[in-house]
Amino acid sequence: MKAVMPLAGKGTRLRPHTLHTPKALMRVAGKPVLSFLLDDLIALGVDEMVFIVGYLRDEVEAWIRAEYPNLRGHYVVQEIQDGTAGAIALAEPFIDEEVLIVFPDAVLEVDYGLIATLDDGHAGVIWAKEVEDYQRYGVIVTDEAGDMARIIEKPSEPISKLANIGMYYIRDHELLFEGVRHTLAADPGAGGEFFLTDAFQYMVDHGAKLLPAPVRGWWDAGKPETLLDTNAHLIERDLGGIDATASVEGAEIVEPVRIEAGAIVLGGSIGPHVTIESGARVEGSQLRNAIIGAGAKVVNCDLGDSLVGAGSTVQNCTGSISVTDFSTIVGGERSPRL
Repeated sequence: MKAVMPLAGKGTRLRPHTLHTPKALMRVAGKPVLSFLLDDLIALGVDEMVFIVGYLRDEVEAWIRAEYPNLRGHYVVQEIQDGTAGAIALAEPFIDEEVLIVFPDAVLEVDYGLIATLDDGHAGVIWAKEVEDYQRYGVIVTDEAGDMARIIEKPSEPISKLANIGMYYIRDHELLFEGVRHTLAADPGAGGEFFLTDAFQYMVDHGAKLLPAPVRGWWDAGKPETLLDTNAHLIERDLGGIDATASVEGAEIVEPVRIEAGAIVLGGSIGPHVTIESGARVEGSQLRNAIIGAGAKVVNCDLGDSLVGAGSTVQNCTGSISVTDFSTIVGGERSPRL
């Protein structure tokens, strides 16, 4: 089985961080979102993947090659951002068997065993999750048998709350790409884009059965507030703790936190839901629900709901901030709290 992963997007909701960091390489609980997904696919036995690249492609390719040297990767450039169907169409020359399609917008926990037990009558699986803010997603309407009947992008009426979360297993790859070609030959949808979901609708309209399957976990990483929520969940679950080589002196630690190798914390209060990455230094500060990037320095601050990029310096600041890598912010003087 092969996999296709679209990575060409600009990640505008995560600016300013994505001005120089690809969206899929934004970090939660100590590692990039993309790494969680690749680790799962490799564990599943997928060793050949097609990466659809575009924005900051050099950074994406260099990171994958360095971190996953044994992965057989094909890199295809999406020159025109014409939507998800346009992205997947570029993978067709490399796909000659069943395929997983994964959009790296979230950390996922799914039952991959469903692939092995899927009956012959089904052409694929669409993993989905019931949500309240259904207007943000493509939602799936099922038939009496529980299979997909329709998929509707961002409905204004609550026709369904079963959200398509961007992960698919397709057994009938030939019908999939037939549907993609049909979609690209039609008029584009909202925003001038061609949606992969229209190709799935084509498959269903031509007799294929697609099974919506629940996810065990789906933690969005597409905007700052959800990135922080995902970090909080992961360190609550099993990725928290204080590394043995970290130095913590005179600080109140409110679990759960993640303090990585070589980090230094002097005084203040840390937590809950704070990740301090390797080599960062935090002095006399109160941090809650925050990610402090590797090598960053935070001094005399009181911060919540904040992202501080790697190598940055933040001093005498209060409130909520979002600071990209290698930035410097120095606020007015505050009384030190050590």
